[in-house]
Amino acid sequence: MTVTGLAPGVLEKAKTRRDRRTVIALLAPAILGLVAGFVLPLAYMVRMSFNEGGPDGVVEEGFTLRHYTEPLSDSYFWKVTLDTFQMGLVVGILCVLVSYPVAMFLARSTSKWKGLLTALAIAPLLTSAVVRTYGWMVILGDTGLVNSSLKGLGFITDPLKLTNNMTGVTIGLVEIFMPYAILAMISGFGRLSPQLEEAAGSLGASKFKVFTRVTLPLTLPGVLTAFLMVFVLSVSTFITPRLLGGGAVQVLATEIYDQTTGLLNWPFAAALSVILLLLFGLIIAVYQRLTKKIGA
Repeated sequence: MTVTGLAPGVLEKAKTRRDRRTVIALLAPAILGLVAGFVLPLAYMVRMSFNEGGPDGVVEEGFTLRHYTEPLSDSYFWKVTLDTFQMGLVVGILCVLVSYPVAMFLARSTSKWKGLLTALAIAPLLTSAVVRTYGWMVILGDTGLVNSSLKGLGFITDPLKLTNNMTGVTIGLVEIFMPYAILAMISGFGRLSPQLEEAAGSLGASKFKVFTRVTLPLTLPGVLTAFLMVFVLSVSTFITPRLLGGGAVQVLATEIYDQTTGLLNWPFAAALSVILLLLFGLIIAVYQRLTKKIGA
């Protein structure tokens, strides 16, 4: 017994329980908000996907797997899903490639203008994606800046088809999501050490070897995080594929929109949304596996 008359460890256990209750009380508002804003709508969407969609938007309560088996047996929906995955993959890779030098420069910069340069790099986020997409429609159009410049220089005689196809959508998405990739990579470059690069160089390694053996492995977690973020944003985006695609580019997001607003088939749209979430889960699982492998 201690001088307080309590057995050893009783005060520590009481303090632990009090701390646990404090943590739960602090987390309760966030947990309730998460449940109300995400878990319940998600559960409702999953339940909706098993209902029957009648004509004129009538939803009949029931349980059917038809809305899942139909996309699996229809080549059109397979193409839409594969195009969505391919779009996210290409946009993610291109966005990382063009954003990596910018992020590396900002992460290493010691200039007094570093804050201003970082602000300029993410300044496009202050403009709506809709406005930027319309801007790309003007730039990439048949009489836009790109085709007019190439015609004026004599490189082409007929305008390049840069809109109403996946090419235009990819260009627009890469520009729109570059700020996200830059921010993700800057925050993920914490393991980068100039001393390690200098040590490798002093041992006779060329700049290329220093980059491939030291710089790239140390920055790879940030690169993977940026790719994951851009991929998720790309496969779920609607505005840019709809506008720059001009109806010729169909991805899961545009198909879900058409099913809800055009055909009023809410259960089928919900099933496509679940398929899109499963696609997210697949990529996140691959990402976690890669990060664990890198960490090991």
